Amino acid sequence: MEANSSKSKDEEIRFESFYTEVKEIEKRDSVLTSKQQIDRLLRPGSTYLNLNPFEVLQIDPELPIDEVKKKYRRLSILVHPDKNQDDAERAQQAFEAVNKAWKVLENEVTRKKCMEVIEEAKGRTDIMLAEKRKKAKKEGKDRIPEDDPEKYRHAIYVLTMKLFADMERKRRDLAERDQEERKRKREAEIEEEELNKAQKEWQKNFEESRQNRVDSWQSFQANTKKSKSSKKIKMFRPPQNKPESR
Repeated sequence: MEANSSKSKDEEIRFESFYTEVKEIEKRDSVLTSKQQIDRLLRPGSTYLNLNPFEVLQIDPELPIDEVKKKYRRLSILVHPDKNQDDAERAQQAFEAVNKAWKVLENEVTRKKCMEVIEEAKGRTDIMLAEKRKKAKKEGKDRIPEDDPEKYRHAIYVLTMKLFADMERKRRDLAERDQEERKRKREAEIEEEELNKAQKEWQKNFEESRQNRVDSWQSFQANTKKSKSSKKIKMFRPPQNKPESR
């Protein structure tokens, strides 16, 4: 029981150290220049890294939403293209990344999902490290690299990025499947529309040619009756009388 209590206390100390370092990073980045912020937001791997809105805005996930909004406004002004006309294209990209992060966090539903990712990353990291410690203990080692607060923070950071990337991949897969389904339905609709159009065209032609068919039939009947009448008259014509010969 005492060992579990000691372990829990150690984990709490490491996590507190993790957040202390995060806040130090926030403090450091809060004084970055416009160019430095643009460089940070567009650094190699930014497409992957910027999936984490807390990373984009450099804020503590527990920060109240009104404080998040203040940080967003300061950062968006700092990287705004109008303020960085000598590097407007890159500034626009950075500005869009900041706006996207804010839109995710201002929405209660999407922010909750992001918080769940953070918590999952911490939980899974702790489970992974617990297994790693057991293995190290069997090998006669007292410590693992992640006992160092900096390495522990980095382990959570890496897994957090991976979970955000997995979430984005799933979102894209769903969007792609939805797009394919929409395309399939649209193609079926077009096919049905073309079939209906062909049927209507056939019906229209059929109706337009109806009178011609009726006229032809009536003409045929009239000619048939006339022919029969002529035959009947010829058939019943009385024979001519011939004079008797004596």
